[in-house]
Amino acid sequence: MKHRKWQKGRSRKRQVETRGISLTFGAYGLQALSNAWLSSRQIEAGRRAIVNYLKKGGKLWIRVFPDKPITQRPPEVTMGMGKGNVEYYAFPVKRGRMLFEIDGTSEETAREALRRASDKMPVKTKFVKSA
Repeated sequence: MKHRKWQKGRSRKRQVETRGISLTFGAYGLQALSNAWLSSRQIEAGRRAIVNYLKKGGKLWIRVFPDKPITQRPPEVTMGMGKGNVEYYAFPVKRGRMLFEIDGTSEETAREALRRASDKMPVKTKFVKSA
């Protein structure tokens, strides 16, 4: 990693995603309807929920990767001591981004698996199927 710590970035509440908004790999997908930071733990919890429900059937694609380092200062530290240590990694999700895709299962199975994953996400989501 060239730079261990990133700057936070500006809030773009009304901005809509332009990349990664359509189904590319699978027949069914989970699309974000709001903006947030997805932590690596939340992505992994969603992946586990899908894989646990699908068992051996179907294929899963994760369309997001947490590469933004999020830093935090330790408690009771005064200002002026520099930036805190990296606590976790996140992916900034914008409205319209495809989070997960599934193929090789029925629509009912995919809908239930993605519903379980959406319960783990901090954003509102919707189920999408290819036309």
